Amino acid sequence: MPAPWRGLASLTAALALALGLTTGPGATPAEAAVPATIPLTIKNDSGRADQIYIYNLGTQLSTGRQGWADANGTFHPWPAGGNPPTPAPDASIVGPRNGQSVTIRMPKFSGRVYFSYGQKLVFKVTTGGLVQPAVQNPSDPNRNILFNWTEYTLNDAGLWINSTQVDMFSAPYAVGVKTPSGSVKNTGRLKAGGYNAVLNGLRNQPGGWSNLIQTRPDGTVVRALSPGHGVGAGALPTGIMNDYINRVWSRYSSSVLTVTPFAHEPNTKYYGRVSGNVMNFTNGAGAVVTSFQKPDSDSVFGCYKHLDAPNDHVRGPISRTLCAGFNRSTLLNGTNHPDNNAANFYRDSVTNHYSRLIHAQMVDGKAYGFAFDDVGAHESLVHDGNPQEAFITLDRFS
Repeated sequence: MPAPWRGLASLTAALALALGLTTGPGATPAEAAVPATIPLTIKNDSGRADQIYIYNLGTQLSTGRQGWADANGTFHPWPAGGNPPTPAPDASIVGPRNGQSVTIRMPKFSGRVYFSYGQKLVFKVTTGGLVQPAVQNPSDPNRNILFNWTEYTLNDAGLWINSTQVDMFSAPYAVGVKTPSGSVKNTGRLKAGGYNAVLNGLRNQPGGWSNLIQTRPDGTVVRALSPGHGVGAGALPTGIMNDYINRVWSRYSSSVLTVTPFAHEPNTKYYGRVSGNVMNFTNGAGAVVTSFQKPDSDSVFGCYKHLDAPNDHVRGPISRTLCAGFNRSTLLNGTNHPDNNAANFYRDSVTNHYSRLIHAQMVDGKAYGFAFDDVGAHESLVHDGNPQEAFITLDRFS
């Protein structure tokens, strides 16, 4: 089975926080404004001749059922599946040719819109639900297909849609949402030459980072794996972040790490101190509220395992802060965190170079280079409470 949808999990957590903030006094209800479906326009500016295939997959919010939506936004639940997994129904929608656009309907879903170049994706259904592509596995049937996806949630409070690199960096695209005023909020667009700049940056980064790049048998690049998948696939050394992790652990054996996880709650603080292999966090009264085992590189890159982040109000927010600090290598920049100043990110030689390179090539500097890149609002996400239309633009590779 593939790894969890870590990017979507972080988006869901962010939405829970955002929805909590927008339902307070003075908030304007959006229930009457958001229809059952909204238009999603996919524009192909890729410059490639390949046929595009679109898939809209996810969870129907009104029922909690998993399935897919057709071009009209009609929901279709997945069949029961089997063990071993059985082929899923063909959920593909023919996408636009280069220079053209296609508009489909987006229902109230929490899920993904996949797009593939030149070939349909292979999906299967098991007894536990849909099997997602897991291209870190050399035997995955989608390994040599060029594809990517966006993640979104459309509900009664509006639309959240992002571009994501949490699992991989591949075919470039941008997302957008049209507001009632007619303006469009966009994010996810690479700078001119940015696609090749990211790949060349990985090739030139010592320590095995070039091994994240996957090619077809003919040498054509199809993607760069995220470092979490790279560690799991053996492309990156398992201890690639150990030096920085050890320095953090040493610092907070004799100092206190103060975490203020909520910008809107400046008086909510937790205090971390390392004892042996454990960092214990206390509240203002001195009571231990949660503890973290010393993480490994995989825990850092994936923001899970020893840095698991449940959707609560204590451990999850602290873990998100730690995860962002490790990936951005900011935890040694003073003792008060999170450090949300992008000028301080990725300055240590031991850092998440994959995320560093992607952020550096984004027009607005924003990306989802790891699961909790939204700490400090550095994620490539757009939202509107009364969305009129959503957009995905397939951008040029050169």
